[in-house]
Amino acid sequence: MKINMVDLKKQYASIKDEIDAAIKDVVESTQFIMGRKVSDFESGCADYLGVKHAIACASGTDALQIAMMALDIKPGDEIITTPFTFVATAETIALLGAVPVYVDILNDAYTIDPAKIEAAITAKTKAIIPVHLYGQAADMDPILEIAKKHKLYVIEDAAQAFGTEYKGKKVGTLGTIGATSFFPSKNLGAYGDAGMVFTQDDQLAEKIRMIAAHGSKERYVHEMLGLNSRMDALQAAILGVKLKYIDKWNKARANNAHIYRENLKDANVITPFNAEYSTHIYHQFSIRVKDRKGLQEFLSAKGIPTAVHYPIPLHQQPAFVDEARSFNLPVAETVAKEIISLPMYPELTAEEIEYIASAITEFVGKK
Repeated sequence: MKINMVDLKKQYASIKDEIDAAIKDVVESTQFIMGRKVSDFESGCADYLGVKHAIACASGTDALQIAMMALDIKPGDEIITTPFTFVATAETIALLGAVPVYVDILNDAYTIDPAKIEAAITAKTKAIIPVHLYGQAADMDPILEIAKKHKLYVIEDAAQAFGTEYKGKKVGTLGTIGATSFFPSKNLGAYGDAGMVFTQDDQLAEKIRMIAAHGSKERYVHEMLGLNSRMDALQAAILGVKLKYIDKWNKARANNAHIYRENLKDANVITPFNAEYSTHIYHQFSIRVKDRKGLQEFLSAKGIPTAVHYPIPLHQQPAFVDEARSFNLPVAETVAKEIISLPMYPELTAEEIEYIASAITEFVGKK
């Protein structure tokens, strides 16, 4: 049996006529940058998430950078975040000359540990960036309480959790600003790069829009330095079609996660934890094992792909190791050595999941 890690071809086949018509509409309009398709998608996302402003941009990485620029993050400012995430979270901090300050993660949910945040706050701290990892929300209430107490901004990195709810509210809408990615492999993915920024604040929304368009709200009048980070209309059209199916697809992901758990309940692995405060859209289904390399080779021989999200915590990445501050982050370092992601997408079949789980159990043994 040959299985894909993600199968975007199957997803496209299921909505082919709608996607093709949406693309044709854009091509015939010749309005390729911003325009009606983008504004319609922004409105659709705002309604779906229950947020006042949803502002399209060119990528999830840009969304994070734009969020920090809108909050006037300056060189030397410190931003508290997790070391266990994709590099963009900290990369954008460093590109602005600010300093990423890493706090260790929870041993079960793998999101930032709220109990360890306050000790990392200094006079230079300006914001906290929690990451809603693998499709599950970070524990936001204590994070928001700490931020309020210390007058800090909260920027939610929701790139892996479109549609996830924290205590009944969609993530990306809880902090000062939210940011997400529509990279093709996301649960709501474009056919190229695209991203979005969310806020309830009218003034911030205006500033975000200006930053994403070269610091301008009137053509050829540039009130501030900005970026060229506009969403292509083709991507907005594709995403607009997919948005209608997001709840159905997220439900299918959760169902597949349930099948995985049932078939791995006796295996000598740690399956994903689902916190009571969060729904889970399973952007990744990631287990922990002691012999990760051995398992990957064993599964590969059986036609089963895997991935590691993420093998090196950010504080150990070559781009960041020269920073003067050292970090003691044992949980993140341990998880990074053991984590392995399995195939996960809505169209994955029960038969395929059972085959994957059986192979894993064959290698790791039973508890």
